[in-house]
Amino acid sequence: MTRNLFDLYSNFTFFLNDPGHGDGFQQHDSRLTEGATVQYTHADRLGPVTALLTAGFNYHDDQINVGLYPRFGRVPLGVTTRADARIANDAGYVQESLSVLSGRLILTGGLRFDAFRWDVRDRVIPLAGGVEQAGRWQPKAGAALTPFGKLPLTLYANYGRGINSVDARAVVQRPDRPRIATTDFYQLGASSKFGRVSVRADTFLIDHSNEMVYIPDDGSFEFKGRSRAYGYEAKTSLELTHHLSLNGGLTKIGNAFYRGGDHRVYVDSAPHFTANAALTLTAWRGWSGSLRMRAINHYRLDGENPSIVATGSTVWDLSLSRQLPRGVECSLSFDNLLDKNYFETQNYFISRILPDAPAVARIHTTPGYPFSAVIELTYRLHRKSAGH
Repeated sequence: MTRNLFDLYSNFTFFLNDPGHGDGFQQHDSRLTEGATVQYTHADRLGPVTALLTAGFNYHDDQINVGLYPRFGRVPLGVTTRADARIANDAGYVQESLSVLSGRLILTGGLRFDAFRWDVRDRVIPLAGGVEQAGRWQPKAGAALTPFGKLPLTLYANYGRGINSVDARAVVQRPDRPRIATTDFYQLGASSKFGRVSVRADTFLIDHSNEMVYIPDDGSFEFKGRSRAYGYEAKTSLELTHHLSLNGGLTKIGNAFYRGGDHRVYVDSAPHFTANAALTLTAWRGWSGSLRMRAINHYRLDGENPSIVATGSTVWDLSLSRQLPRGVECSLSFDNLLDKNYFETQNYFISRILPDAPAVARIHTTPGYPFSAVIELTYRLHRKSAGH
């Protein structure tokens, strides 16, 4: 069980619709979340085949109070949205894994069903509330083959389906539209480990039955249409010494676009290249730490105009910790070590930045954190004795 309370003050279009007070709003989200999981596993052997059966049940329940209030500064000017929403999700699943050819071939298959119930009580427009239900099946399958006994090479192929739903208010207020979107994921790849070096690479194809987008005007989500993306990813890890390791990875999207229509429209507001790397020190003379890098490339912010793009960024972080005598541990972390100017979010839309300024489409950004340092000291009052 978790309890969250969240208030976000935003201003997307500034003075576009209300030159006198601006278009700022306060988004409120008060949420109680409960969940439970029951799982059963059973291993069996059928001659040369080893089998593992997994079955289970999930329950997830969200009770949410959401609100959207126009504001000037921190003062609310009215109520745009206020509702109590409850989203209940029941799910059952079963999976069977088979190990054949003396463990050189692993076959996996599974099936899951999710049932959703959306219950919305609208406190502004009571007739906009209601109850809706929906459910979806999600299959999965995979195979992993090690073709050569002495060569550490594994080839694998995977398929799986995932689901996501829009905002509960959107489901109830627009019952004629899709409530649940499916994502079909196809993957082909290979992995290997040679001594201290491990490498993994794969190519993938992702089909969305509906691309989900955020609508800032009312703080909700909606489905925009069928989309497809494909690309590749690679990961590697190198153990330099017993205490020092280097690992990294990258993901490259070859293309992402909406399917159908009389001309191609590309999926916007998502980078097509991401990379990360880390140099990690573990338990060396009482020291531990890591130097980490994360990077994204520039990406388009408009589905039809390729010249409107967000800037990319590369950010470095450093953390160190040292075990001191008498149960004291000192930790030091540097975020954005090189004090890089970058943006956490970038969006393109029409706004009016001053009451008498013209309405213009422009890129709006949220700056990332500058260089910052944090020092922590931890003191343990009771130290465990040897053998305990």
